[in-house]
Amino acid sequence: MKRIFQVFCLLIIITNLSAQQERQISQFMFDQISINPGYAGSYDMITASALLRQQWFGFGDGTPRDLVLNLDAPFKLFKKNHGVGLSIFSDNIGFNEDINLSLSYAYQINLGDGRLGIGLGVGFLNRKLSDPEWYIPDGPGHVPFGSDATIPSGKQNEFIVDMSAGIFYKTDELYIGVSSTHLLEDEFIYEAETASSTTRSNDQMIRHYYVTAGYNLQMSNPAFEFMPAILIESDGATSRIDLNSTFRYNKKIWAGVSYRVGSAIVGMAGLEILNGVRIGYSYDFETTDLMNHQSGSHEIMISYSFKVGVEKAAQKYKSIRFL
Repeated sequence: MKRIFQVFCLLIIITNLSAQQERQISQFMFDQISINPGYAGSYDMITASALLRQQWFGFGDGTPRDLVLNLDAPFKLFKKNHGVGLSIFSDNIGFNEDINLSLSYAYQINLGDGRLGIGLGVGFLNRKLSDPEWYIPDGPGHVPFGSDATIPSGKQNEFIVDMSAGIFYKTDELYIGVSSTHLLEDEFIYEAETASSTTRSNDQMIRHYYVTAGYNLQMSNPAFEFMPAILIESDGATSRIDLNSTFRYNKKIWAGVSYRVGSAIVGMAGLEILNGVRIGYSYDFETTDLMNHQSGSHEIMISYSFKVGVEKAAQKYKSIRFL
């Protein structure tokens, strides 16, 4: 019975991912470049980060395991500010092994008290389906394996090209980002072999829209900051909203709580262990019916930020001819 329940839930997961399709990262504040190319180069520092997520720990085989590697850096060209970014996303769920690679460019404009980044991204998406071992319970209405043309059979390995666009505005206290991914809405084509024929099915990438925002509020005690943040994601049919409240001490240690509306409560904490090196951890407590069948989701974040050069102020020298 437990095995049948797990298979049923995995089918729900795969169906939900076909609609939502995007990664689910709890520490989204450290994953801006992967959803918004306008973020590239916004903070005048080179930042490399990695996020490792194990979802629904203890549920069984086939639960989502995600790895995100991000890199973004500013540069100057013709006395203008620019930024570039790289994001690699590896997602393993069920029989799927997906890898997404995206490159971002942003043109940075000084605007008011902050900077506005206008970005464009291009990506390459690979979906690999290893040899599936489908488990179909016996019973009335169940279709025997090999007779359903909508179920892919054998190994599948498909590539598509993807694009994204976004804007990102930041000041010393505030940031706001608006972006969209999967602009081309390309589709993966899968083949399924039945006893009588070979058919094709498609899985279209649906355009997604994002809004992110955050604010750093200095408390009366100058060592403490309150940093609320929000992430809104939608594909037009389903939506995700994360509301986060984080407190930071001495700009080195932070802890907070997020509420993923209708889905989970997330606790997180982190610290800067060396100059520019930060490590964070989050734990998702599921609030849906799955809460009784798994022991939560774990996520680890590591990042390193540094500057590569210091602009020297122009110096004036007197000529010995005019002494």
